[in-house]
Amino acid sequence: MLQNFEDANVAHTAGPHFAGDAAVRAIAPADFDAAVQEITRWDGYEPTPLIGLAGLADALTVASVDNKHEGPRFGLGSFKALGGAYAALWVLQREIEARTGRQVALASVTDPEFATLVSSLTLTTATDGNHGRSVAWGARRLGARCRIYIHADVSEGRAEAMRDLGADVIRVAGDYDHSVAVVREESEANGWFVVSDTSWPGYSETPRDVMAGYGVMAREIVEALERPPTHVFLQGGVGALAGSVVAAFRQSWGAESPRAIVVEPELARCLFASAQAGRATAAPVTEESLMAGLSCGEPSALAWEILAEEVSDFLTIPERLVAPAMRLMAEPMAGDPAIEAGESGIAGLAGFICAAVRDDLRQACGLERDSRVLLIGSEGVTDRAVYERVLGEGG
Repeated sequence: MLQNFEDANVAHTAGPHFAGDAAVRAIAPADFDAAVQEITRWDGYEPTPLIGLAGLADALTVASVDNKHEGPRFGLGSFKALGGAYAALWVLQREIEARTGRQVALASVTDPEFATLVSSLTLTTATDGNHGRSVAWGARRLGARCRIYIHADVSEGRAEAMRDLGADVIRVAGDYDHSVAVVREESEANGWFVVSDTSWPGYSETPRDVMAGYGVMAREIVEALERPPTHVFLQGGVGALAGSVVAAFRQSWGAESPRAIVVEPELARCLFASAQAGRATAAPVTEESLMAGLSCGEPSALAWEILAEEVSDFLTIPERLVAPAMRLMAEPMAGDPAIEAGESGIAGLAGFICAAVRDDLRQACGLERDSRVLLIGSEGVTDRAVYERVLGEGG
């Protein structure tokens, strides 16, 4: 079952490990506190499961493996549910204050007195699927309009899921980074409000709110574990997930924080390229990855501030590992529970397995017999047709 990973073409580079305080400056403990206070009172909130994979740990000669399974999150299928909807709330709160000249509590955004104003506002974003679904869900529960921009390769099933939440879905030519550019241009021209999970010069407040929302997941992990893991393998993308998690862990665990390892598709390696260059660097996507949620060519500047200081290692993995990793979750090692893991949710798992089975990578990533490994299963099944097709390829 692990043979697919032993000879995979995996690239490794060390993180720049700049000295600094980005883990508490770029996103502060108070940001995470506010997100926890707000999100944990939403209808349907409950912590997602942290699942022990003792069979996989034994097979890979480490002490333990824990997988944070985000598939059940608010019925939306991924951790993204925490970020987009929470940031949408802040966008509306700030606009209400700007238009009324009054201080408005976050919890008051849904008050009837603001319903007419909120219903006149349009929230927008670009997405590969999961973030847009969260923004659409947030807009619906708050009463705002929503326009979601997707690129040519986003599945129709994911587009339909956003339409079902009341969003207008606009498909544009090009890749994810092009859809980001289009949504920025059209939102500026029409007075709409962008709720993006990636930052750019002059735009960091909302991406910070998105990352704060993700911190709820990290806080759940801290509360669930008796002691910190030694390693955490994190998906790449624009870097918001990884940046949020490592910042939250550093704030909670200090010097005992786990060694952070970021894993990306070899087709979308903007964080890997940034680590090699020692600065935030674009790596344009010329072919879309099966790991659709990670197929991003430009890192978030805000997230990179944190990753440049906190991440020890960056890995890229080939496309051929997606199906075997998904099947390993669905048909696990003896004694481990079956998990429906989406194609973007297995990147950390695939990177960890490759690091564990190859002596060079095992040494480079500092994996030992007593290592306690944490994985973030960032999505479950977000498009059943895609899931079944890719899973079948792993047979």
